[in-house]
Amino acid sequence: MDKIADKRDTRLDRFHQASWNEPIIYELSVKGERGVLVPEVSAAAAAEAGDGVSSLPECMRRETAPDLPEIGQPQLARHYNHLAQENLGVDSNIDIGQGTCTMKYSPKVNDRLAGCPKVADMHPLQPDGTAQGILEIVWRLGELFKEISGLDCFSIQPGGGAHGILAMASVVRAYWEAKGENDRDTVVTTFFSHPADAACPIVKGYKAVVLPPDAEGLPDIEAFKATLKNNKVAAIFMTNPEDTGIFNRRIREFTRLAHEAGAICCYDQANANGLLGITRTVEADFDMSFFNLHKTFSSPHGCGGPAVGMVTCRKELRAYLPAPLVEHSGEKGYYLDFDLPRSCGKVKSFWGVAPVAVRAYAWIMSLGAEGLREVSRVAILNNNYCMKKILAIKGASISFPNHKPRIEQVRYSWEQLKKDTGFGTADFSRRIPDYGTHYWSSHEPWVIPEPFTIEPSESYSKRDLDAYCEILAAIARECYEQPEVIREAPLNSTVHHTSHDYFDDPDKWVLSWRNYKQKYTGYFQPKKK
Repeated sequence: MDKIADKRDTRLDRFHQASWNEPIIYELSVKGERGVLVPEVSAAAAAEAGDGVSSLPECMRRETAPDLPEIGQPQLARHYNHLAQENLGVDSNIDIGQGTCTMKYSPKVNDRLAGCPKVADMHPLQPDGTAQGILEIVWRLGELFKEISGLDCFSIQPGGGAHGILAMASVVRAYWEAKGENDRDTVVTTFFSHPADAACPIVKGYKAVVLPPDAEGLPDIEAFKATLKNNKVAAIFMTNPEDTGIFNRRIREFTRLAHEAGAICCYDQANANGLLGITRTVEADFDMSFFNLHKTFSSPHGCGGPAVGMVTCRKELRAYLPAPLVEHSGEKGYYLDFDLPRSCGKVKSFWGVAPVAVRAYAWIMSLGAEGLREVSRVAILNNNYCMKKILAIKGASISFPNHKPRIEQVRYSWEQLKKDTGFGTADFSRRIPDYGTHYWSSHEPWVIPEPFTIEPSESYSKRDLDAYCEILAAIARECYEQPEVIREAPLNSTVHHTSHDYFDDPDKWVLSWRNYKQKYTGYFQPKKK
């Protein structure tokens, strides 16, 4: 029986999620259990390998066997099925609420292409001659991104969006070091660009200046001019449209001023889902940009991986890109070019994530140029339709209300709802799984009171949009009329109340099972003398 069927709008789908008190797999381990019996090594193979150990350097030999779970196949399948039943995702719910992450439907045929043995079973150290198929796909994908961006060269090596920013920052560092201008020690970004646009250059040793927004929500041009005048600026790193969904229509003025100061212009295009086929990197006069092959170009988000941050740049910066680059010639065919003596160096093991590249290539080729434009048109239409419906909900407001047109997403606020009821965005995030979906609040620290960010993308129908917005409206009504429901939430979901104390205290973080046992069970603690 649905615990909250009598407490919510009957027009909405009833939902009750499976909930298992599922331990982690290490706690299910039973000594001696096996899911697969590995065959004995043949006599011939054993004779050829010798003892298999003496050939290994001493530093590579384990003193003890790895601490891996031992579990039978049925128990293993049951464990992961239980975990899957406790998840929400694009195949089981309206996944609109992932905010800036551009969640969209990935065609299943593309998953089959990416999962076929010719792709999945490849090894990254295969000789180029045995990998002509995947190298051709990557090269052709790069040619497509030269058209999409208007730039000249590409690298598929970075393993995600923030990693793409790190690759651009690495190129900037290598470029100025080669020029002997190491005194250029500052990068400029904007308040509503992705946090990685400041963090990644800082990792490379730069100081970051963050431009504040003006009253309209655009980066302050006068503050930018002052920064260029008072600092040795190596580069600018800007997201456009920013996470507010506002497109900086003066972007060419920013790049012009930056170039006049000698800086490199780096474009964060993680929010490109409303720009495809409409405007390009080169039109904004940037020198370098990255795109998310995951998310924007349909590969699943992957909970942080696998992913690819495709970097494109002008030919003048090619020598500084991460090596190797995928190239093509009539004599060599498709090959990995390591001959970049001024390269910033590798930014990731191996050369990219092949299945992500295959999905992105298939998605782009199936759509064509006009299809990419249609993706952006529909994403913009969906976003502005949702904006109109959400702003009609009591307690909801929009950041920078004097700038109504938005591109592919909006940063909203429950500030008025919080003032009226005491409930805010954290309460929404706990209640909304009871309706079979979720939403995203904002990057932290919050720079807009009680924020939430919606990006519908092009994947969702009007019926989906209406249903999602009605869920938001229903929860807002509960905040005003049935506060006990909000205080008790979640009721039908596996989500639970969380304490931010754990997130704010590094001493409480655990990154592995071994680390958990060290901190919380006393296991592996040194014996007292």
